[in-house]
Amino acid sequence: MNWRVPLCRPSFSEAELEAMLEAYRSGWVSPGPETARLEEAFCEYTGAGHGVAVSSCSAGLHLACLASGLGPGDQVIVPSLTFTSTVSAAVHVGATPRFADIAGPTEPWLSAEAVAAALDERTRGIITMHYGGHLGETIEIVELARKRDLVLIEDAAHAAGSWLQGRHAGTFGTAGVFSFSASKNLGIGEGGMLVTANSELAARAGSLSWHGLGSQIWQRHQQAAPVYELGALGFNYRFDDPRAALVHSRLQRLDADNRRRAAIDSYYREAFAEHELIEPTAAPPAGERSSYCLFTAVLDPRVDRDRFRQAVAERGVQTSVHYPLLHRSGVHAQPTVRLPHTEEYGRRCVTLPLYPQMEQWQVELVVETVCAVLAQTTGAAAAA
Repeated sequence: MNWRVPLCRPSFSEAELEAMLEAYRSGWVSPGPETARLEEAFCEYTGAGHGVAVSSCSAGLHLACLASGLGPGDQVIVPSLTFTSTVSAAVHVGATPRFADIAGPTEPWLSAEAVAAALDERTRGIITMHYGGHLGETIEIVELARKRDLVLIEDAAHAAGSWLQGRHAGTFGTAGVFSFSASKNLGIGEGGMLVTANSELAARAGSLSWHGLGSQIWQRHQQAAPVYELGALGFNYRFDDPRAALVHSRLQRLDADNRRRAAIDSYYREAFAEHELIEPTAAPPAGERSSYCLFTAVLDPRVDRDRFRQAVAERGVQTSVHYPLLHRSGVHAQPTVRLPHTEEYGRRCVTLPLYPQMEQWQVELVVETVCAVLAQTTGAAAAA
């Protein structure tokens, strides 16, 4: 379709594209000096001790589980309201995921109370997901993990530029993993970054990202007579210098982009504040900075979401649903599990367009379109 307002739209400046081209012109297209510079810059921005650039956030989550020692026989508490890789990371290392509920129908992040109720003698880890860039009940979950000596991995795919109590997302737990996929705040297509304060975990993750070899390509390049030292069975989860240069350049405008996202979020919230048929999900706490990766809301139960989305699409506005619930379908399905808040949110949620290059007329068109379609819904319900 020819969207007047797409859900998201990655955009690159000429300077950013030139940075990537310069990396290609250098002749170094494997992980090298640009990748090392990105890892250093990302750690400086987030306050993390160590960074490992990887091929995707999914790869980073897998490495975080492996490098932190999670494995067969371990139980890992996870949300159902997330992309599959959050849960697949635990499954891929042989651990068993146990789903926990979100905090509420307008608070779509893991509930600390639900996590606590799910803990038992087999629990070795927790994987949180900072939904939409909101850090939710992270502080309470960190305390749970500390008391039980659990591995805590933060899926921070949505949270580049999210802070809570002076700390950046991804730095609260054992490890955090960010995404550079197209729809994210640092979206370039694909890629990710694993961060951790643990030097040994970082070294293991770095080695496993390149087939378990003892040294990375850039390190080997600077040695007179390097030799292969295979220390473990690993994967090809490497990043590359041209994309690293592009992400590094994008990082320079992340805060400005997120301020624009915040302004759009605020406009939507004000516009829908008194509307009885749509309610935005909870905003970040006052005074805290968020990435505003997504703008999500819940529709009144009287609204047929599929018809609503179809009618909005016919007017040129794209929407989505983040996400189909993992405990209800597909390879992660657990039919006997009941997550009331997650299931309520899953039935009613909708994601509206939000990206920093949105023009004001597009923001206003989204609001006008949503309100007009909901008004038709109200009229149809009254006629029925």
